[in-house]
Amino acid sequence: MSVMEWPHHLLSLEDWIDLPETPEYQVEAVEGVLVVAPRPMSFHQRAVTRLGYLLNEQLADEYCALSEVEMVVDVSPLTVRVPDVLVASAALVESNPARLSAAEVPLVIEVLSEGTKRTDQVTKFSEYAEAGVEHYWIVELDSPVSMITYRLVDENYENFGEFSGVAELEFAGAPLVIDLTALTTRRAQRL
Repeated sequence: MSVMEWPHHLLSLEDWIDLPETPEYQVEAVEGVLVVAPRPMSFHQRAVTRLGYLLNEQLADEYCALSEVEMVVDVSPLTVRVPDVLVASAALVESNPARLSAAEVPLVIEVLSEGTKRTDQVTKFSEYAEAGVEHYWIVELDSPVSMITYRLVDENYENFGEFSGVAELEFAGAPLVIDLTALTTRRAQRL
């Protein structure tokens, strides 16, 4: 195991950009401080991949779902998150930016895992609301697989629905049907 030299000061966006890539870890910055965690396990990754695919199959043409893309929540102090899935405009995605601003992201989805539950349900919940991310959905993979959807109302998230089994909802005028159970099974959604 090699030891990397990490900065010993609060990071700026320029510092963040200069960091080496670390495929074996998930790295984020929170108020200028690096937060390093192990990569999620296989079931989590399967669920994230399927969720992104299912969204892209159903979203209106002007939107695109992406997995594990850097999202700048705040520049000073620097907070960069890497949501499991986010939705941005297709035109923005086609410009191939290195990272997105939270102001450009109308939907973020986090899939809970062993080491992220509190962060996803508390810290990111408040960060995303303060950054103006309109929709925040949280998926719980423990049986029965479930999802809570939140929408920003007057600068605070309100619960817009809790689902298990098949979630039927709407995003930006497009109906979405997500078989939540299929996120964890061997075969993908077949509705």
